[in-house]
Amino acid sequence: MSRTQDNRSLARNAGPVTGPARRWLPLDAASVRLLAITAVLFLLMSVLNPGRFLTWRNLTSMGFQFPELGLFALAVALSLITGGIDLSVISIGNLTAILAASILTAATGGGASSAWPAAGLVAAFAAALLASALCGWINGLLISRLRITPILATLGTMQLYMGICLVITRGHAIAGFPAPVQFLGNGAVAGVPLPLLIFAALTGATHLLLSRTRLGVSLCLLGTNPTAARYSGLDVPRLLRRTYVITALLSGVAGLVILSRTNSAKADYGSSYLLQAVLVAILGGVNPRGGFGSAWGILLAVLSLQFLSSGLNMLQLNDFVGPYINNFTKEFTWGALLLIVMVANARRP
Repeated sequence: MSRTQDNRSLARNAGPVTGPARRWLPLDAASVRLLAITAVLFLLMSVLNPGRFLTWRNLTSMGFQFPELGLFALAVALSLITGGIDLSVISIGNLTAILAASILTAATGGGASSAWPAAGLVAAFAAALLASALCGWINGLLISRLRITPILATLGTMQLYMGICLVITRGHAIAGFPAPVQFLGNGAVAGVPLPLLIFAALTGATHLLLSRTRLGVSLCLLGTNPTAARYSGLDVPRLLRRTYVITALLSGVAGLVILSRTNSAKADYGSSYLLQAVLVAILGGVNPRGGFGSAWGILLAVLSLQFLSSGLNMLQLNDFVGPYINNFTKEFTWGALLLIVMVANARRP
């Protein structure tokens, strides 16, 4: 089966919701199934952990935990939709955080309580995000102009950017920022965690990008049939560079959230997020061969994994099943959940 035929099959199996639900639910059929799985997991963990899971404290805690993984997953998903992949997202996120941390500590003399104007904080973050965009542009240039396979190009830049991080930090963590910096990763607006609001806003923006803009349509066309994309008049090299710049900016925002939440920056932060981000992207309905994906699917996938992870952590406190719950149990359940969703998506609704 060709890539085009494969994507058409996926589109049929995960086709859009029709009828009255179409008016308010921006989800395809695959995302609706994932929504049902997410709801079942939420209810199951609430029943298994009475008085613990379904509490405002736990819900708020989860709201601070999963947005950074969700942002990395959005970045990976966009690269997958084009038929490629970006393995450098974690390194770009860490480099962005380290550059911002270096600027902040240099300007404040390393004092964590030092005051710095809001404009200075914005300037430091903007400079770091500009550097992340440059990293993405380099990725896109290697892939589009030098014709290096995306997995190899971003594997190489992953090591390159990590090496730059190690040179800057000499392997140590950078800490000691102005107090307002911590608000980005630990603050709340009207009781809602700020990282959650950032993730929600960027998820909505990604949805609009994929469904309402020419760039989004072009990304899907490129992932579905690169040859047809070229013959249709698309500037494929420019399209790839723009895509990887966007993925790098999403990774940079995730890095700044980690910087603020942990009040430090280091070259190896979030090292486990890469495979998890790929897992979330595939679980969210992104076609690993390119051409199809949904931002809302990413949102549901990261929520389902967070519910599962938090619920299993709480089950460790249970005297009966606690001894059987560990990190290996989590990995097993994550893999089982991925297989269940993929099998469900492979079947016609």
